[in-house]
Amino acid sequence: MLKMFRYLKKHVGSVLLIILLLIIQANCDLTLPTYTSNIINVGIQQGGISETSPKIIREDKLNEILLFVDDKEKEEILSHYDLIEEKSDEYDYDILDEENLYALDDIDYQNQNFEKAILIDYMLTSDEGTGVDAQNSIKENLPSELQSMKVIDVIKMLPEEELETLRGTINDQFKDMPDSIVDQSAVAAIQQEYVAVGVDTDQLQTNYIIITGLKMLGLSLLSMSATIGTVLLSARIGSSLSREVRKNVFSNVLDFGTAEYKNFGISSLITRSTNDIQQVQMMIIMSLRLFIYAPILALGAVRKVLTTAPSMTWIIGLGIVVVLMLIFTLFAITMPKFKKVQKLIDKLNQVTREIITGIPVIRAFSNQKFEEDRFSKANNNLKKTNLFVNRTMNLMMPMMMFVMNGLCILIIWKGSHAIDDGLLQVGDMLAFIQYAMQIIMSFLMISVFSIMLPRANVSANRIMEVLEQESSIKDPEKPKTFSKRITGLVEFKNVSFRYPDSDEDVITDVTFTAEKGTTTAFIGSTGSGKSTLINLIPRLYDVTKGEILVDGINVKDVRQSDLHKKIGYVPQKGVLFSGTIESNIKFSDPNMSDEQMIEAAKIAHAEEFIVTKKDGYKSPISQGGTNVSGGQKQRLSIARAVAMNPEIYIFDDSFSALDFKTDVEVRKALYNYAKDSTIFIVAQRINTILKADQIVVLDEGKVVGIGTHKELLKKCPVYREIAESQLSKEELENA
Repeated sequence: MLKMFRYLKKHVGSVLLIILLLIIQANCDLTLPTYTSNIINVGIQQGGISETSPKIIREDKLNEILLFVDDKEKEEILSHYDLIEEKSDEYDYDILDEENLYALDDIDYQNQNFEKAILIDYMLTSDEGTGVDAQNSIKENLPSELQSMKVIDVIKMLPEEELETLRGTINDQFKDMPDSIVDQSAVAAIQQEYVAVGVDTDQLQTNYIIITGLKMLGLSLLSMSATIGTVLLSARIGSSLSREVRKNVFSNVLDFGTAEYKNFGISSLITRSTNDIQQVQMMIIMSLRLFIYAPILALGAVRKVLTTAPSMTWIIGLGIVVVLMLIFTLFAITMPKFKKVQKLIDKLNQVTREIITGIPVIRAFSNQKFEEDRFSKANNNLKKTNLFVNRTMNLMMPMMMFVMNGLCILIIWKGSHAIDDGLLQVGDMLAFIQYAMQIIMSFLMISVFSIMLPRANVSANRIMEVLEQESSIKDPEKPKTFSKRITGLVEFKNVSFRYPDSDEDVITDVTFTAEKGTTTAFIGSTGSGKSTLINLIPRLYDVTKGEILVDGINVKDVRQSDLHKKIGYVPQKGVLFSGTIESNIKFSDPNMSDEQMIEAAKIAHAEEFIVTKKDGYKSPISQGGTNVSGGQKQRLSIARAVAMNPEIYIFDDSFSALDFKTDVEVRKALYNYAKDSTIFIVAQRINTILKADQIVVLDEGKVVGIGTHKELLKKCPVYREIAESQLSKEELENA
């Protein structure tokens, strides 16, 4: 799979941009729970007051609070407050006509001792709750004449020494109090002071919630934009990568020799070029979106958890362990099945291709039921394996939801105790739950990636097998060029050939020469090696021993493209391509003139049925030429070769579908047109090759006779046997 990532080199800029967008998205997603917590903790519980030092305070109240700090702290605190001398747009309070107000010059100023002093003052001046109880407890220890006074007034009367002792006693009582309780109590006191000053606390709360909500909306829009950008870029990269891989696969397949095609199989090559590349494309897109985003989100959420509620991080660790165990279990179960799925897809494609191609034969033999059963077997095998994989995969989501809900319950249970003990706020607990879910979701995304990875890895390996497969037919490093002085000369010198992985030669020690302007025919029993022999000329296979020379040069020493330009090849099975009659005849050169095309069609006697069609040469040809007859397909294949005007013609039993009359007319026109070319004909019918300049008789891959028709009748028993089986004695004498 890693080899596939080398195709991302061209998209480094886009990948870096995706990473940047994912970081932005992760930061937005990680910040949103903090704002949710702030709305609950500050906006609702604290009335929109986030500061722990009052932004504005009465002079009397400030002096009252400063009774509970030492002189050094008092000086430090006062250095952060400025006296408001008169009303202004910023400080438009009616109380300024009666009292002095002080404003905080640093909104972010924090002082833990100041907060405790505010809390102490609040408790000693409050008219409700624990504050009244604390005041009554202090009054019990006061002289009777002072019990009618307010506790704070009594404290103001104390000498500095007694006041210092009181500070120490109070601080000892408050030193173990959690900071969260100190902060919240201080905020309650600040809220009370704001009411006394004349601040609209309801509007303050509303403004805080609205502003925080707008920030959340902005972050959500930014996250959405980053997500959309990531999706678009990753989809573009994935599509470009699959296009490039598909192009390289197709290009490499075009260079394959026949041995490589047989090794892979046509159906498998189609699957690798489509389904397998699609799997890799999906994997690349998932990698760019999830595999990068999930770790960023998980690490960020862990950092947030450690700062929000460190005492509950063990819950996250427990959840991660459970999730990893679940992922590895499913991974171990499904990975072997993914490999099997791709092989079963190959098998289904192979069966489907065979059945569709052979429909006429299947119907002719009334064998539909057998083929339906064969298809159903391949289809059911794929279905069962896919069902197993999908059902196993589908177990992941409910199991992950069970883990997530279990974590929520555990967090709420532990969090509620922490809230009761004053160690945690409600908003922090909700934020912790969100961060926990983000961590689990990150591992879920990684698990989805991990489950997809085996199948994509199998597909990637199958693709790389094609890309790394070198063709057995290669161009030389230093190719030679054909001489213009010699044309059309073909020589076989002690040529032997055996198929790859075969133990026996199918062609053994064949030697002959075909001169320019001559016709060489090949005949022999089925399986004697006729087609194999002539397929060695255009290097569809390479000889095992010996050499084949064209114009005096070994075919292995020239570029295949140069060799093929000399050869007009008509295969045993006529192959047409989807398009039109014109595009098929002009296959070798789309810019070919219409006159040259029409002349080729006339020589192949194809024009007689072309002109009867409504659109003539523009008539459509379906894939494989299924909308024309076998004879018409062969004539169009012959016309395609003739249109090249090559130096060498190869007809591999290319007249078999023609009737005798058309066969004779086509060969006669061909011989007249290509009289300066070298012609090779493989035939089963003696009539087709009677006038050949030389006939090569093959028997089990060996040459048992070379000569003209009359010469072979006299000296080659194999040829005479074939001739007598096809022609009467009278026909043989008159031939």
